[in-house]
Amino acid sequence: MLSFLFLLFLSSNFQAVVSGHCTTTTATKTYQKCMTLPSQQASIAWTFHPHNATLDLVFFGTFISPSGWVAWGINPTSQEMTGTRALIAFPDPNSGQLVILPYTLDPTVKLQQGPLLSRPLDIHLLSSSATLYGGRMATIRNGATIQIFATLKLVPNKTKIHYVWNRGLYVQGYSPTIHPTTNNDLSSTATIDVLSGVSTAKHDNIIILKYAHGIMNAISWGVLLPIGAVTARYLRHIQSLGPTWFYMHAGIQLSAFFLGTIGFAIGIRLGELSPGKVYGLHRKLGFATFCLGSLQTLALLFRPKTTNKFRKYWKSYHHFVGYSCVVLGVVNVFQGFEVMGEDRSYAKLGYCLCLSTLIGICIAMEVNAWVIFCRKAKEEKLKREGIVVMSEKGSGTSRHG
Repeated sequence: MLSFLFLLFLSSNFQAVVSGHCTTTTATKTYQKCMTLPSQQASIAWTFHPHNATLDLVFFGTFISPSGWVAWGINPTSQEMTGTRALIAFPDPNSGQLVILPYTLDPTVKLQQGPLLSRPLDIHLLSSSATLYGGRMATIRNGATIQIFATLKLVPNKTKIHYVWNRGLYVQGYSPTIHPTTNNDLSSTATIDVLSGVSTAKHDNIIILKYAHGIMNAISWGVLLPIGAVTARYLRHIQSLGPTWFYMHAGIQLSAFFLGTIGFAIGIRLGELSPGKVYGLHRKLGFATFCLGSLQTLALLFRPKTTNKFRKYWKSYHHFVGYSCVVLGVVNVFQGFEVMGEDRSYAKLGYCLCLSTLIGICIAMEVNAWVIFCRKAKEEKLKREGIVVMSEKGSGTSRHG
C-alpha cells in the first residue's frame, strides 16, 4: 500500500514534467530555439543575434479566465517576481479587444499596497505585441492560448536571462489583480542562456525536496500513525498475542515519528529556501502535529506501571494526544496535496483509497469488538442469573430441612 502511494507521487510528478511542449514556429515567424517552461504549460521560442545582442522571442501562455490576464517578463537582477519588467495581456475593459501593456513589479505589488499601474519599462524593449492563437476568430476564454512577442536589446556579453511569467483571473480597469498562489503559480521563473539554450533551474532542488517532504509526511503522519493507533485499539484485547501488540504499536509509531521528523525538517528547509511563499494553515498544522507527536514519544519515558495510581491519568493523556495527532496529521496531508497543486491528482486518489481501506478495517473491527462485548456481557448475565438461581435453590432446601 505504501509503495503504491509512493509510485503515484512519482508518476504525478513525471506527468507534470512531460506534459508541456514547445514549438519554434508561429503564423508570422520562425525562431531558432524553443523551450518548455516548468509551469502552467507555458513555453518560449527565441532567436538571438550575437552581433548586435538583439533577442527576438515569443512567449506561449494560456488564460484561466475570460476576464483574466497573462504576463511574461524579465527580471534584470534575480529569478523572482519582485523587480520584474513585465508585459501583461488582457481584454480591454472598454472594447474587449486584446491589449498588452508594460508594468514594473516593485515590492509594493507583492505586499498589495496599491493597484498595479502601467508605466514605461527601463529596459531596451524595441517592440512588443500579443495575439491569440487561432487568429482573428479566436476569443479570450478559459484555456485560450496567447502569444506575446517581444524584441529586446540585451546588455553585451550577458546572455543569461531571468524569465518570469504568470496568469490571473481578473483585471480591475487596467490593473491586473493578484494571481493564484498554488505551487504551480509560485514556480513560474526560469533562467535561460539564450546563446546556448541551457536552462539553469533554481527550483530543481526545491521541487525534489517538496516531493520528498510530501511523500515522507503522507506515509508517516497520514498512514503509519493511523495504523499504529488501530493496532493498539484492536489488537490489545487479543489475549493470544500477549505483549506482542504493544511492541507492534510502539514500533509502528516510532517509525512514523522518525520518518515524520525527517519530513518536518525538510519542510523547515523548504521554508528557508522559499522566503516569499507562506502556507500559513499547512505550516501551523505541521508544527502542531509534530509537537503532539513529540509529546507522545516522550510519554513512553514516563509510562507508569499498571499498579501505579496515576496510570489511568496517563492513559487518558496518551489517548487524547495520540488521537489528536492522528486527526491533525491526516488533515494536514490533505492540506499538503492542495499546497503542492496535487488536489486532483492520482496521488491524492491513492491516498484516499489507502485511508478508506483503513477506515473500513476500523469499522469492521469495531463492529466485531462490539459483538464480542455484547456476547460476553450476555454470557456474564446468564452466569449471574444461574448463580442466583442456584443460591436460591440451595437456601430453599436448607429451610425445608
